Amino acid sequence: MHITDLLQPCCVSLRRQADSMRAAEHLLVGLLAKGGHLTDAAAFESDVFAREDLGGICVGGGLAIPHAKSTAVQAPALAALTLDPPLVCDTPDGAPVRMLFLIAAPADANDLHVQVLAELATLMLDKDLCAKLEAAETPETFCNLIAVQEGEPPVEPAPQPSKPEHWRFVAVTACPTGLAHTYLAAEALQKAAQERGVSLKVETDGAAGVSDPLTTEDIAGAECIIVAADRTVSTARFVGKRMVSVSAREAIRDPGAVLDRAAENGVPVYRGGDGFRANDWKELGREAYRHLMSGISHMLPFVVAGGVLIAFALLFAQLGAPASITDMMDTVGRAAFVLVYPVLAAFIAYSISDLPAFMPGLMGGYLAQLGTTIAPEENWVSSGFWGALVAGFAAGLLVRLLNWLGRRLAPALEQVRTGLLIPALSLLGVGALMVLLVNPPLGNFNLWLCDLLDGMQGDSRLALGAMLGALMATDYGGPINKAAYLTGTLALVNNQYDIMAAVMVGGMVPPIAVALACIFFKNRFTRAERRTAPQNLLMGASFVTEGALSFALRDPLRVGPACILGSALAGFLSVLFGCGCPAPHGGLFLIAVIHNPTGFLLALAAGSALGAVLMGLLKKPLQS
Repeated sequence: MHITDLLQPCCVSLRRQADSMRAAEHLLVGLLAKGGHLTDAAAFESDVFAREDLGGICVGGGLAIPHAKSTAVQAPALAALTLDPPLVCDTPDGAPVRMLFLIAAPADANDLHVQVLAELATLMLDKDLCAKLEAAETPETFCNLIAVQEGEPPVEPAPQPSKPEHWRFVAVTACPTGLAHTYLAAEALQKAAQERGVSLKVETDGAAGVSDPLTTEDIAGAECIIVAADRTVSTARFVGKRMVSVSAREAIRDPGAVLDRAAENGVPVYRGGDGFRANDWKELGREAYRHLMSGISHMLPFVVAGGVLIAFALLFAQLGAPASITDMMDTVGRAAFVLVYPVLAAFIAYSISDLPAFMPGLMGGYLAQLGTTIAPEENWVSSGFWGALVAGFAAGLLVRLLNWLGRRLAPALEQVRTGLLIPALSLLGVGALMVLLVNPPLGNFNLWLCDLLDGMQGDSRLALGAMLGALMATDYGGPINKAAYLTGTLALVNNQYDIMAAVMVGGMVPPIAVALACIFFKNRFTRAERRTAPQNLLMGASFVTEGALSFALRDPLRVGPACILGSALAGFLSVLFGCGCPAPHGGLFLIAVIHNPTGFLLALAAGSALGAVLMGLLKKPLQS
């Protein structure tokens, strides 16, 4: 029996990507099923996996020959697959797998699969033949090379499909809050793709979940993957594909450059792993920021929902609701605040080192919340946000280190390593770090910071409100905006409601100011820009600062300063009027629970008016 008797071009696939041996075997089973050789593809695949578990399918030299006898096979058949890039896995000689043959034999075929296995192994001893097979351009060429080697007549070549005219990309966009930046980046990339005549599909990973998810076929057919995200997203599915990774803001600011970069031939192939793969400081900082934002994006719902419940408890109490209802809402809201730091640390760690780091990260954040100390005469002071930050990164990096060290253990100890050693050692390491080194100094720092904020009265308190308001309008949902917002939420946890009010009013001003400028200074804006006025009014009222982002990107030297000064004035007036906000989100929709709502509305109106007027003065009228 010859190999060419069992292998047909329809069961050959060349230069495919696979992130595991089982993924490669899945592709091979699909080829046999498509060729009509199987009665039950799932059952045969299960038999192939069961045979793989017994070992012995990697024969060395970059070749693997999975095989199985199964009742789901109609007649003996072969499928072949070449991989680009090669698949790194445990092989006898340490060489990555570059080519696979799958032998499918009926259950009653006796030793047929053994004969085919021996024939293949003998054939593949010819290294020149292997090199030619790996370089084959078509399945027909692949089969003909084997036919020539066996002295068989070549198969007729099939007509080749024409290559696509343009590059084909798929993209994923995401931001920490899952709101404006996620969708603005997607819109910008799609518009740039249309201008270049490039086909593009974008998956948005937003607050409402994943929209337009990328399928396996989408990813397999893409020339390059674009990840435009400010937090960690799932990238395991992109292993083996060329990938460009940028921030969501970069995709919004210059989507054309991102697409041009993705079209370059030198784009590296993604090899897997999300935790600190970079070898330059710029990319290292970007990855650290993504891990931080991944933790913050999971933390924010607890802060927002908890704060809103506390605010509603106050509102319903004022309306005369039963104490049992208001006390329940207040208790649940404050319980959500208790989980803020554990969740932050857990998801930073998870972003760095996946599931094994979740538990030590969670416990590190819990210890930061407790503020434990080994000195009994000292008070237990929470190290808070900064302690949770340290715990999250420490847990993620420690688990990565333990995984690296654990590779030297025997395979028989794998379950001991993953089920016992890594959890116990990572918990011990993070716990010791928090109790001995982190909590004492950071707890004292938090006490000092709270005392400092409490002591800031008069002019210093007004300056703080103005500064936080200005920072909220600096980069429209970027790192500086997030830092100012985080300051407000941390102050909210410590009942510093006036700081949260300054932060919220400062973030509401930019989109409202832009909308007012479009209404009252029409000759400074295009018709398309003016049409966004109602949308920006709504976004501003909802405390979504990103509404002004597109205007700032088009004209940063005029829109930027106008929004910053308007937000600074609003933050200043908010503190001056004694406003306080017990909830971290909601904008005007929670005006009923804001302390001194009239003062808050006046501060918002003054800041928005100033921003709009400055924009009208700084921007030049458009030419007719």
